[in-house]
Amino acid sequence: MAIHNSVADLLPEIVAWRRDIHAHPELGFDIPRTSAFVAERLREFCCDEVVTGLGKTGVVGVIKGNRGVSDGNPKVIGLRADMDALPIDEATDLPYASKNKGLMHACGHDGHTAMLLGAARHLAETRNFAGTAIMIFQPAEEIGRGAVAMLEDGLMEGFGIEQIYGMHNRPGLPIGAFGIRQGPVMAATDGIEIRIEGRGGHPGRPHECIDPILVGAQLVTALQQILAQNVDPVESAGISFHQFQAGQRLVPVVPQTAELVGTMRTLKPEVRTLVKKRLGEVVAGTAQITGANIDFTLQSFDAILFNHALQTELATGAAKEVAGENNVLETPPVMGGEDFSFMAQARPGAFVWCGNGDSAGLHHPAYNFNDEAIPYGTSYWIKLVENTLAT
Repeated sequence: MAIHNSVADLLPEIVAWRRDIHAHPELGFDIPRTSAFVAERLREFCCDEVVTGLGKTGVVGVIKGNRGVSDGNPKVIGLRADMDALPIDEATDLPYASKNKGLMHACGHDGHTAMLLGAARHLAETRNFAGTAIMIFQPAEEIGRGAVAMLEDGLMEGFGIEQIYGMHNRPGLPIGAFGIRQGPVMAATDGIEIRIEGRGGHPGRPHECIDPILVGAQLVTALQQILAQNVDPVESAGISFHQFQAGQRLVPVVPQTAELVGTMRTLKPEVRTLVKKRLGEVVAGTAQITGANIDFTLQSFDAILFNHALQTELATGAAKEVAGENNVLETPPVMGGEDFSFMAQARPGAFVWCGNGDSAGLHHPAYNFNDEAIPYGTSYWIKLVENTLAT
């Protein structure tokens, strides 16, 4: 296994960074402590440039190699880690558990940040590559807004980025293993919001009411029929609702309104277009049948995350050097969303999974990033830069 000796030497420090970030989780764009921590480390490493405030609270470190660049080879690549946490009460009892009540690093962004910081330190010290490596520390991934904010602030153009790479830990994938595939990796995620205006009244006189709960229940069932009857069974699509609100507890009244909130997930643009169209048609039809007024909105959160061919090949090669041929697996796409997708739309890119072992699942209160994954993820970043930015 090609774990860099310097990474092994740095491991206690990288673990300490990770645990410090874990103990102080912050949400969305409101991550002043985390951003300052990252910027301070990058300055300590003597990066050629450290830029803060990109995408509100994003941080970028610029590291220039000391080898000559050959014509035709990429000159600038970006490596991205996310920094934000989740609004979850931690249930781990770890000595470094969250100190911020109601907030938790339940997705491993603390580990992602620490691994990229470790790679930045090694690359800034050795500079054994040609061209420039851009270390991107992004806010607000969990709300699907941070990547777009950094792009709108000129991330790609301002730093001349030609290729972009991302990485995420994966519970259930063994420590020391990587997962990757060419093509669709993660789903486009669209938020569904439905507001039903019925006619409230006495439950003893239902004929005088338009019950928004009944209308909402019909909608939940009817919208699932889109997947069953309109989407090719060999394709992937999902519609789920995580919120249904109406009425008041212990008050025997047919409510006036109900609200549904959920998500639509797809892996192909044509399937996404079809499901969007059918959603609107089913909502309109339900309103006509029931007599309710229904307001329906779709909000795009994440695009389809697509791994490009050349970048997938480069990422796979780096992972195999670190983990060995048999520990780099072709993994099927998943229906979760990831706003790195917008960066991979802006520039050719690839996204890999790094094994987190037998841990609790992502977004679970008992989840914890596995520090044993750090040498593999950090070494992967280093190999990727040194291989891709070769002379």
